[in-house]
Amino acid sequence: MSQPYPASTGGQSVPPPPPATRAEAAASAPAATAPPTASTTSEAPSEAELRRASAVLKTVSDAYSAKMVGQERLRTSLLISLIAGGHILLESVPGLAKTTAASTLADTVKAQFKRIQCTPDLLPSDITGNQIYDTATGSFRTVLGPVHANFVLLDEINRSSAKTQSAMLEAMQEHQTTIGGEIHHLPKPFLVIATQNPIEQEGTYELPEAQMDRFLLKEIVEYPSPAEEFEILGRIDSGVLDPDRHVESAITLDDVHMLQDVASRIYVDRAIRNYIVSIAYVTRNPAPYIGEERARYIKYGASPRASIAFLQASRALALLQGRSHVLPEDIRALRHLVLRHRVLLTFEADAEGIRSEEIIDQIFAAVPTP
Repeated sequence: MSQPYPASTGGQSVPPPPPATRAEAAASAPAATAPPTASTTSEAPSEAELRRASAVLKTVSDAYSAKMVGQERLRTSLLISLIAGGHILLESVPGLAKTTAASTLADTVKAQFKRIQCTPDLLPSDITGNQIYDTATGSFRTVLGPVHANFVLLDEINRSSAKTQSAMLEAMQEHQTTIGGEIHHLPKPFLVIATQNPIEQEGTYELPEAQMDRFLLKEIVEYPSPAEEFEILGRIDSGVLDPDRHVESAITLDDVHMLQDVASRIYVDRAIRNYIVSIAYVTRNPAPYIGEERARYIKYGASPRASIAFLQASRALALLQGRSHVLPEDIRALRHLVLRHRVLLTFEADAEGIRSEEIIDQIFAAVPTP
């Protein structure tokens, strides 16, 4: 009988299949080891660097909380995306402060912020830019589009056409645009915050899988609690949510670059890397691990971008918690954010009300935690 996992290559071993039960998984899981003092690729962040990073993150969090009510999970997701250098897709019904959260984050960082309202008639050049003929000089000049900013909010991205959506692919993946055959590099940091409304289908274009996969994380923004909604009304009266009112303390782009540099040196143990790869593999070969009955709901498993996203996002999450190393709990905490838009379910699953988060939880239950 062949092994469900691929054979080892080049001396790099692949773990055996996960045990059939949670009890067996717990018994076979390797013992936790103390985090090493240095990264295998570069010098691990020092205590001084971690303290400075924590101070910067506290400034951002305080400024966010001063304007936003609740939405702590959204704040964490936005910060993870910023630190990891990825992009984030926000999904919710209208009116849950997605735009306010994005503009507040940009206001906290002294950076350029642009908002693009997506509509069916939006053209790719409306996003990337275009060449305009200047009659005074008798020549063409390049006018850069709103995507050339540090923070770009694509509001209701699924209302734009497939052609316009594809114009974002180069920008999101390559951090550059091409206008008239000339390459224009985007500023650093560059963060795309896209939103989509799941309850309105008229005049919308579903994002293709290739576009979805380019988002580091996908967050589902939920309704506030009654107490939080009461607080929102109070802040409206006090003028806290006035669009002309800016945060008093802000960080610089150099601070963001520092956070990204420190996060890139957060240590990720080999056992955790193996854990990430095992999870990605099981999403593509689910039947031996979660059973044929549940596996039939999975149309496509996660691509290698999921493993990369786990690696980058877990480092950012560890930094947010003041650690110089990643724990298995970080991977578990990120499972829905990283996989809900990468583990694609069948029409049958949708018809039966099966959510991707349920399947993801079953996959994680099948893979032993290191």
